[in-house]
Amino acid sequence: MMTDAEQLAAVQAADKVILFDGVCKLCNAWGRFIIRFDKAQQIKLAPVQSEEGVALMDYYQLNQANTQQGQYDTMYYLKQGQVYEKSTAFLAIMATMPYPWRVLCMFKIVPRFIRDLVYDYVACRRYTLFGKYTQCTLPSPDHDKRFLTF
Repeated sequence: MMTDAEQLAAVQAADKVILFDGVCKLCNAWGRFIIRFDKAQQIKLAPVQSEEGVALMDYYQLNQANTQQGQYDTMYYLKQGQVYEKSTAFLAIMATMPYPWRVLCMFKIVPRFIRDLVYDYVACRRYTLFGKYTQCTLPSPDHDKRFLTF
């Protein structure tokens, strides 16, 4: 059996993982979008509230900088040891999606600070606009393999 450090090293080297807020309805819809359109099943999902999500947040030292009262203010995309956040994470993920979704990568021409302002605007209001679950939702049995597990 692998240790936590070995499991995290394996994730760092190989996997593409999206860390998202598991109680956010918008974030859960995003996860369903990934499951539906990532036909090659390249990307794994991990709610930040899960054991795997907590371990990755700790490993990459993401906890303290981006949480407020248990509310996570950004999505992270981990790809071969690199951490992407906010609009850059979104665009990096879209680059792996099939056409027509890949076309959204054209927004890379917009300066990052402007893209992140828009991202932050939605992120700060997502519970009000889309709602919130009282706890993380569990994946349906046919989606289990899409979620990161150690």
